[in-house]
Amino acid sequence: MYWSWLRLGAAVIGLSGVAAGFIVNVDRATRQGQDLPLVLANYFSLFTIVSTILSASALIAAAAWARVHPGTSREPLGIALGMALVTGPVLLLGVVYNVLLRGGPSSAALGDSAGLALMDSYAIEVLHVVLPLYFLVDLLFATRRRGLRWSNLAALAAYPLAWLAHTMVRGELVVDPSGATAWWYPYPFLDPHGAGGWGSALMYIAAIFVAFLGIGAGVIAIGRHRERRAARSASTTPLDGVVRR
Repeated sequence: MYWSWLRLGAAVIGLSGVAAGFIVNVDRATRQGQDLPLVLANYFSLFTIVSTILSASALIAAAAWARVHPGTSREPLGIALGMALVTGPVLLLGVVYNVLLRGGPSSAALGDSAGLALMDSYAIEVLHVVLPLYFLVDLLFATRRRGLRWSNLAALAAYPLAWLAHTMVRGELVVDPSGATAWWYPYPFLDPHGAGGWGSALMYIAAIFVAFLGIGAGVIAIGRHRERRAARSASTTPLDGVVRR
């Protein structure tokens, strides 16, 4: 039962990171005279933010189900699929940010106050370190998790594909709020206007998607392994014993 509280806590922490980033973006847009609705539309188009909101929703749904259905039965397919759908993206964004994007403060952050800089750092670490680490722990140790079929990997790929399609189309339709360019892409490696052009952007897209498929396959493999191990444990439990999963 304590996993339901851990999941609720992770959801709250994740949403607090989204809220902190929201405040930072509002402050910067106001201070720099940028178009606030456009800045916020861009903020809520980030893979990190969309994935965090979806993951918080999945965590809350899973926790609510566990509270209503105490015991040792496996979680229903809908809960299992929902958790898997967000686990891959959250783990992926943790890897991508820390490998490709982590660095010094951006030019937009140069005028931040000490308090705003602290809030920005909090949002970054929560969304790109704390939440991915929690989902890894949940995947490996949370009780009552259900294994998925390998065919479910196609469903896991639907969200990142939809996000990529939306992002690459939208990128040419909106301007950079700073006025620097007539286009806006949330991550520099997706920008086809860079030195490498579309070739470089498509290469990164392909590499990240392959990485996502690998992570998604890993999520399914771990879930299936844990379910088989739990079944073997249940089959060797004495009749008067209590199976703990």
